[in-house]
Amino acid sequence: QVQLVESGGGLVQAGDSLRLSCAASGRSFSTYVMGWFRQAPGKERELVAAISWSGVRTYYTDSGKGRFTISRDNAKNTVHLQMNSLKPEDTAVYYCAADKTFRYSNEYAYWGQGTQVTVSS
Repeated sequence: QVQLVESGGGLVQAGDSLRLSCAASGRSFSTYVMGWFRQAPGKERELVAAISWSGVRTYYTDSGKGRFTISRDNAKNTVHLQMNSLKPEDTAVYYCAADKTFRYSNEYAYWGQGTQVTVSS
């Protein structure tokens, strides 16, 4: 089992950057695939990026491709989402999630509480 806590959200202007972090507790963090999701008001939660347990394999949806970078530090039990060139449509609650399987859906086993990102125009 793993517990996840996100941080780094906030209010920024269009074009700015933010770096989200997710701290995980538990000894087996390095065995989990990690994903970043977001949910905007009135919309379903969607995958933004995922990273394999080793960090070698990454996946981005169109939402984050080219602007977002997912990374992890297994020694520090953390995963990050670097978001550049932010747009108002990136406004959402961002969640990190963990699962033993590399998934492209929101069927991850463990979730954090989320961090709000608001991008003003």
